[in-house]
Amino acid sequence: MFSHMKELQYNAKPTQPDPVYAKKLQEVLGGQYGEMSVMMQYLFQGWNCRADNKYKDMILDIGTEEIAHVEMLATMIAQLLDGAPAHDQEEGAKDPAVEAVLGGMNPQHAIVNGLGAQPNDSAGYPWNARYTIASGNLLADFRANLNAETQGRLQVVRLYEMTTDPGVRDMLSFLIARDKMHQNQWMAAIEELEQAEGAVVPSTFSPEHEKQDVAYAFMNFSQGEESSQGSWANGPSFDGKGTFKYIQNPSATGQIPELQPAPPYMHGTPPAHPGLLQGNEGIQPPH
Repeated sequence: MFSHMKELQYNAKPTQPDPVYAKKLQEVLGGQYGEMSVMMQYLFQGWNCRADNKYKDMILDIGTEEIAHVEMLATMIAQLLDGAPAHDQEEGAKDPAVEAVLGGMNPQHAIVNGLGAQPNDSAGYPWNARYTIASGNLLADFRANLNAETQGRLQVVRLYEMTTDPGVRDMLSFLIARDKMHQNQWMAAIEELEQAEGAVVPSTFSPEHEKQDVAYAFMNFSQGEESSQGSWANGPSFDGKGTFKYIQNPSATGQIPELQPAPPYMHGTPPAHPGLLQGNEGIQPPH
């Protein structure tokens, strides 16, 4: 059960409206690595969690906080859009340069959302549930969470650099700090699970079903051999269960693929077509 508090988790007060920046801010609200994505990802991971209750409680703690971040961003975007339609038209009529700048506003903010935020990214693409991961394997999920927080923090930092508004920067500085905490949180949880289960996911799959001769082989499939100097190509493997080896010229050991002809009802190209096998000699000009 959720209960809403009227106060925001932190202030979301721009110094002045900026409809163009409101469009940019949509990315960290409804983009692939935005707050809506981590909110839904964490909540479903928590609701589906069948592991130790400390993990379930932790996941739902952060998932619920992300609801607050969605609210903060939606509130900020709405205030950045204050007075946008009338003001923009008046200013644009006075100065063509101003009109060109204000042309970067998302028109749907006015037409569809009535000067409010929308569950879309900065290009207007609707938020998609396929952005979220809730696999039931906590180590796999927590690594996905760490990536989401890493990309999310990177985007918020970039947005911080794109504005000079003190109020906007104040809110973003809070989100940037929380993303740092969340990265640290997931790294701590990942380390705990790796110590208990091992580093490779899933840890429950039997090694006897793996091709062990390639399980720790780094294969050079591009020009140059600089990659051979990395720790991933030499020495003990990260999971502690093997030794990395570098293969300079990996060989192909599979078969040459030869597919059976398609059945007639598929109307494909017959494999023995003389025009295809012999060149133009077998192709008759049109009459």
